[in-house]
Amino acid sequence: MSFAIPVHRLRETKTLIAFYHPQPSYALHILIVPKRSIAQLGALTAADSDFMVDLFQNVQSLVAELHLDERGYRLIANGGKYQDVPHLHFHLVAD
Repeated sequence: MSFAIPVHRLRETKTLIAFYHPQPSYALHILIVPKRSIAQLGALTAADSDFMVDLFQNVQSLVAELHLDERGYRLIANGGKYQDVPHLHFHLVAD
């Protein structure tokens, strides 16, 4: 995975990378992207279970680290006409 724009990486594991969105829409806006090519949420299979476990462990870790339980947060996966790029990714956001 390479980036044309430098980003502040928060997590990097065997299956994913999490970083602050370079053009945030929220006060806190983190992108979580699988390293393997997965086009959309509906394309996930049982073979991606390692990524899904890693995703939720890292979301839980970020929520705890950033004290998001107190302020509230959302984990968003866009699809169809709402998905801007053809690569599955999640937005962890808070106001």
